[in-house]
Amino acid sequence: MSVVSAHQAFTARVAARPKHAGARRVSGPALLTRPSNVRATVALSLSPVSAKAGAGSRSVVAMAGTGKFVVGGNWKCNGNSKSIAKLVKDLNAGEITADVEVICAPPMVYLPKVQSTLDRKYQLAAQNCWVGAGGAFTGEIAAEMLVDANIPWVILGHSERRALCGETDEFVGKKTKYALDAGLSVMACIGETLDEREAGQTLAVCTRQLQAICNEITETDWAKVVIAYEPVWAIGTGKVASPEQAQDVHAGIRAFVSKAVSQRVASAVRIQYGGSVNAGNCETLAKQEDIDGFLVGGASLVGSDFVTICNAARFNN
Repeated sequence: MSVVSAHQAFTARVAARPKHAGARRVSGPALLTRPSNVRATVALSLSPVSAKAGAGSRSVVAMAGTGKFVVGGNWKCNGNSKSIAKLVKDLNAGEITADVEVICAPPMVYLPKVQSTLDRKYQLAAQNCWVGAGGAFTGEIAAEMLVDANIPWVILGHSERRALCGETDEFVGKKTKYALDAGLSVMACIGETLDEREAGQTLAVCTRQLQAICNEITETDWAKVVIAYEPVWAIGTGKVASPEQAQDVHAGIRAFVSKAVSQRVASAVRIQYGGSVNAGNCETLAKQEDIDGFLVGGASLVGSDFVTICNAARFNN
């Protein structure tokens, strides 16, 4: 069986799993079984975003965010001691001239080394944490451990964990709440697959994923949440949504938050774009009024490119 066929077969098995797959054989933590603070689902009536670059007029009226531009670098499962040291050196040599908050997320095993060598102009994030307190959960990292290690941020709900590890919307919502209560700030990832986009389901998927988070966290909690919109079809593929497409989805997300939470939170919450952002397209993307930052994958592994992307914040008005 080819790698692609094996991945497709695995993804199909993941989709058929019960809720909270991967945790269903254990009785704890209690967080998994406690009733959710379920709120009424908000139906957002929006036209689907066109799958063609530059197609049509915008389907959503922009509200424009008011938060500080924020760029995250997700290093994923990449690097070794030598390449990580070089990346840190290049990042430290780079000059961040824009008014921007920057967060780097190295592989877990390299977090201590990066923490001790990376310039303080960069904050640090873990790429995942567990849904509850520590215990007999082999291979997991508790939010309290990250706080104890002075790691302020965590990425949750990334599409790769949803697809490959069976994390459901509800599971991500509970993880988000637990991480926030433990004292972490969260970059919460949402986004649609290519099939969902072509079916006109982009906003339906994104708002469904967000609703699961809304069901768990309070209005006050949103001050420590950044939404990362990452169209799955554009992650690591070199494909990227047009600036107009990205803006449409970001505006739709903000409109949803306005109805599901409050207009105040919708204005303040920062929404990152994360579909193959690079040094060549970051300027035009940053000019969109509802794009409040980026969550960068491959380009975050090249120090000079990542610095360029961070400094694109100066084009965001």
